[in-house]
Amino acid sequence: MFRSLNTPALWAVTLSAAGILMVTMGARQSIGLYLAPLNSSTGLGIASISLAMAVGQFTWGAVQPLAGAVADRFGPRRVLQGGLLLLALGSAITPFMSSTWGLVFSLGLISAMGSGAGSFSVLIGAASTRLPLEARGTASGIINAGGSFGQFVFAPVLQKLIQAMGWMGSMWALALMTLVALPLIRTVSRPVDPAHQPVGTAEIGLRRSVQEALADRSYLLLHAGFFTCGFHIAFLVTHLPGEVDLCGLPPSVASWSLAIIGLANIFGSLFAGACVSRYRSKYVLFWMYASRAILIALFLAAPRTDLTFYLFAAGLGFTWLATVPPTAAIVGKLFGVRYLGTLFGLTLLSHQIGGFLGAWLGGLSITQFGDYQWMWYADMVLASLAALVNLPIREAAVLQPDAASASA
Repeated sequence: MFRSLNTPALWAVTLSAAGILMVTMGARQSIGLYLAPLNSSTGLGIASISLAMAVGQFTWGAVQPLAGAVADRFGPRRVLQGGLLLLALGSAITPFMSSTWGLVFSLGLISAMGSGAGSFSVLIGAASTRLPLEARGTASGIINAGGSFGQFVFAPVLQKLIQAMGWMGSMWALALMTLVALPLIRTVSRPVDPAHQPVGTAEIGLRRSVQEALADRSYLLLHAGFFTCGFHIAFLVTHLPGEVDLCGLPPSVASWSLAIIGLANIFGSLFAGACVSRYRSKYVLFWMYASRAILIALFLAAPRTDLTFYLFAAGLGFTWLATVPPTAAIVGKLFGVRYLGTLFGLTLLSHQIGGFLGAWLGGLSITQFGDYQWMWYADMVLASLAALVNLPIREAAVLQPDAASASA
């Protein structure tokens, strides 16, 4: 599985990108743990705080194509440095915010802009232009697994810090932890090996590449499926602790559920990276989204116990953000990797428009109805639709190594 990463230099780029994503995604995916403490401290209400977090979901997505475009044009170093510093700043100033708009500024804008600039579009784009073609699928799976490992580590650690230091002290500790990733940027942003320099779309320029992509039906179908992915991931990240509380279970069930999601997605991401190298990515995405609809149905039918949450987290976690490698692979197949940071960033924007709605509507649901029942139904229907819209995507068959050797 890992034979394509056959030199220390290739491993260094891949693991450094995974390390940065571990920090940015670990911080971002654990933000729901602060929902109840923020509400108790500020008295702003779940709906208001959910709005701030929903703005953060959208901002994280909106930054992706912009950060990707800057990294494609000027290199990833400054983008990643700025992203980590903004994420640290947003975490550090959040305890001083006592209004909805203050939280929108710190969590919804500053932190989200920082984590977005240090996320998938820039990191996978930077790695893809520095790795040979045969290593990109495996590398994207490992990088993605880094983000999942961050969630596995950060969720229980931050929950313990909240209990030991209060949510404010935990936020300041998070700001310091973010800065630890800064030294990894140098490896990710090393000069591109001429042998791996992408060709194809470079001649037509960034603007025309974006125009052609937005006119491509397959690209738009990919956006539609990824929109749904963002909807239910943001809903769960933001409101799973609330669902646990409604069931009368302790907060540790929520933090461990988030950690289990992250742990399961490490294996799911590696599996997805391997599947991308063997099967059409649209079929990988179909089965991932279809499995989510089935899992939600089983969850709704099961008794609400801590074991139910842990099993649901493990099942859902396997595909959680494992959708990223096949989605990025389809974008690369359709348009090449020269502007992958920008074009994949645009799909992430669609993902986070769904994320905004998932986080915000979840807050409205609990406020209006007292539970999340309708959100679970919407989640299940959207997952089914996402599975179906991936099937018509135009995607070339995967060329297996034996076939490649025979045709050479």
